[in-house]
Amino acid sequence: MIVMNNEVITIVSGLPRSGTSMMMKMLEAGGMPVLTDHIRAADADNPKGYYEFERVKQIARDKSWLPEARGKAVKIISELLKHLPPNYDYKVIFMQRQIEETLASQRQMLIRRGETANRTGEKRLAELFRRHLVWLDSRLKKQANTGVVYVDYGAVIANPTEQARRINQFLHYRLDVDAMVGVVDPLLYRQRR
Repeated sequence: MIVMNNEVITIVSGLPRSGTSMMMKMLEAGGMPVLTDHIRAADADNPKGYYEFERVKQIARDKSWLPEARGKAVKIISELLKHLPPNYDYKVIFMQRQIEETLASQRQMLIRRGETANRTGEKRLAELFRRHLVWLDSRLKKQANTGVVYVDYGAVIANPTEQARRINQFLHYRLDVDAMVGVVDPLLYRQRR
């Protein structure tokens, strides 16, 4: 296991279905400790696992778990980043993916679960996602305690070595790049545009 900065919290974030689980797996393979509870099991939509920590969902009301995240990577969906308290230092790896692909992936996941996938609202949802991302980018740039690197999901699939090196540089050269590259599975890129 790689010794990381014990104070910084590394956050993997993005919209739903943007490659955050893949990035968590890459970090773990590279030697970074990850904060996950394994409650949500791997399935057909994320066959290599979700890498979630259930308490993250309650961050608006409960931040008591944050000290446990220091020196580790934790997955936090983009909508919840606004609840991060200012008294920690963060490194955010923000996964980007074409919004149409994230919506298609979400739709396919709902269908697999036997739920109704309503496509009529997708155009509106895409616009809301775009606005959210612009607002969030502006907010993150203003936070002195937060460093951000944007990583494109398609770029990781196309050139995992280059992207793993970028991430390693962002995290101050502590990860095993070859191990990170070894867990990238192009076959899981199923909703391409």
